[in-house]
Amino acid sequence: MTFEMDGNVYQIVEFLHVKPGKGAAFVRAKIRNVIAGSVTERTFNPNDKFPTAYIERKEMEYSYADGDLYYFMDPETYDMVPVGKDELGDNFKFVKENMVCKILSYKGKVFGVEPPTFVELEVSQTDPGFKGDTATNATKPATLETGAEIRVPLFINEGDKIRIDTRTGEYMERA
Repeated sequence: MTFEMDGNVYQIVEFLHVKPGKGAAFVRAKIRNVIAGSVTERTFNPNDKFPTAYIERKEMEYSYADGDLYYFMDPETYDMVPVGKDELGDNFKFVKENMVCKILSYKGKVFGVEPPTFVELEVSQTDPGFKGDTATNATKPATLETGAEIRVPLFINEGDKIRIDTRTGEYMERA
């Protein structure tokens, strides 16, 4: 659940209703600032009321980058929406042009971009794996077509298409 407090938008991570032997009950909650990403612990009175904040998640297609601005196209209106580099997460390095991402906004202000959970990319550069190199889970560095670098198993070669989990940045399987 997301709510607005002190001009910021928060999401409840976990909460605990505490009813001590003496005194009034209270709610201890871990809340995350949705825009900044910080997590804090806070105590609330059980009858505190906060307005619900509605986060808009809209699917848009990544078109191109121009300096520090990244442009996304709305598939319904064909409008181009510019997003600053600081709103993009670390996992945006796995996104290439024409991929569909989720744009997160609150009251019209974009504060985040969620890339697809799994992407298929081509390995543009990696060293060959040598026979006899295999210990358990032996990996080697590889550069992908987007410029991102990850670790892949030894049997992956240049030109192979692989599937990557963008949440962890790890190799999943051959595509």
